[in-house]
Amino acid sequence: MFAELTSTVVTTARPRTGDARRDVNAAAVLRAVLDHGPVARSRVAALTGLSPAAVSRQVVDLVRLGLLRERPEPATAPGRGAVGRPQLPVDVDTDRIAVAGLHIGLPSTTFAFLDPRGNVLHRRELSHRGRTGPAVLRPLLERLPGLLAAAPDARTVVGLGAVTGGTVDRDRGRIIRHDPLGWQDLPLGELLADASGLPVQVDNHARALTQAEILFGHPAARRSMVHLFVGHVVDAALAVAGTVHVGPASPTGEIAHLPVPDSDVPCHCGRTGCLVAAASDTTLFEAAAAEGITERPDRAALVAAVKAGDPRADRLVRRRAETVGRALGLLADVVNPDLLVLTEHFTSLDPAYLEVVRAAFARGSHLRRDTGLVIAQRRGADVLAVAAGAASLGALYARPVHALTTAPPPRRPTPTAPSRRGSHS
Repeated sequence: MFAELTSTVVTTARPRTGDARRDVNAAAVLRAVLDHGPVARSRVAALTGLSPAAVSRQVVDLVRLGLLRERPEPATAPGRGAVGRPQLPVDVDTDRIAVAGLHIGLPSTTFAFLDPRGNVLHRRELSHRGRTGPAVLRPLLERLPGLLAAAPDARTVVGLGAVTGGTVDRDRGRIIRHDPLGWQDLPLGELLADASGLPVQVDNHARALTQAEILFGHPAARRSMVHLFVGHVVDAALAVAGTVHVGPASPTGEIAHLPVPDSDVPCHCGRTGCLVAAASDTTLFEAAAAEGITERPDRAALVAAVKAGDPRADRLVRRRAETVGRALGLLADVVNPDLLVLTEHFTSLDPAYLEVVRAAFARGSHLRRDTGLVIAQRRGADVLAVAAGAASLGALYARPVHALTTAPPPRRPTPTAPSRRGSHS
């Protein structure tokens, strides 16, 4: 099925082996600055356990690579008994480099640029116009060089993240299965690397959002967390001690077919009452159209009905929120995490729906945990862009020196004027 696409794949060169200790130390310094910056080098030494000399060496490298910068104000105010020359604090440099990201969903692809702190610099929606299978990728691969050339402020783009739902082999950069898009065993990483000339990180979007939460989000995420993604696909990811779990054969786990006792909605697996069939966007939007709330299955139309106060729309969204809350209660009982993060459109739109989720969670969980551990993702409309960029940023923070010294130089096609952040096409 993908013969026409895969026939042009060019295998990228194997990266050179670097100094592992140097990368580990650089990662520790970078993470300390991410969490505490702007911060003095002496404080970084205390936080990481590295010697001041080792911290200084890593800071010099990271400044040269565009990841850190010295701030002009001294870290120690004069007159406080400090001895010697005042230290200039260091901070994450958000002005020189960027990563690009692609979130490939069913209705559209989100393309974005992110800075090293995970802030979205530019976001664009690319409609699939009902296409699936190879027809989704062909125009995307053709447009990618031009999209990358429009990096804001002439930043150097150092990597590309690509995330989607379904089963994703992160190590090989392959989509094992994505049923709604009709993809099986697709070498997405190789195809994107050939089109972009950049190092490409491919991952499941729930795992990528979990990585983003660990890097930039709630502190409890670094202890343990479960992330539940509810969209056209329904999937989850687990992290413990700051590491996102990847199970054997690539899936983190399969929750799409958890049974929902009061649901008789047919599932593509042949059964009825699966979580994905009961709670997915596809089911929700089709139900809204069937009840005459919207003219056709459409997110924007249902959102408009909810905002207009249509009680039928509110009932549908609340019913899904209750289903999601019960699923979270089951996940909490099985895993007992410090944090549960939900990515679902309507809970981000209106906190009242998050409270419906929390109430159903409290009723369904036998552990009777505090409902405050259930939070909605906090990136709003940028959430899919953050997921896409987080795949690349996770690799950058794990091995910063390796990532920025072994990558091939980026291609520089003729730039085109970038559209405004949040524009749609």
